[in-house]
Amino acid sequence: MKELRCRDAGFDCDAVVRGETVDEVMAQAGPHAEEAHGVEVGPEMAGQIRTLVHDA
Repeated sequence: MKELRCRDAGFDCDAVVRGETVDEVMAQAGPHAEEAHGVEVGPEMAGQIRTLVHDA
């Protein structure tokens, strides 16, 4: 299981996105960033966020 804490990406947010793979986590993180924070995750930002995904 992999996870990404929104706070680790620099947002004041307690959301945690989990998935079986990094790709699953990223597929959920993008829509969350747009809906909750009004941020569109482009390729460069996605690359940076991908490095923050870790084992749960």
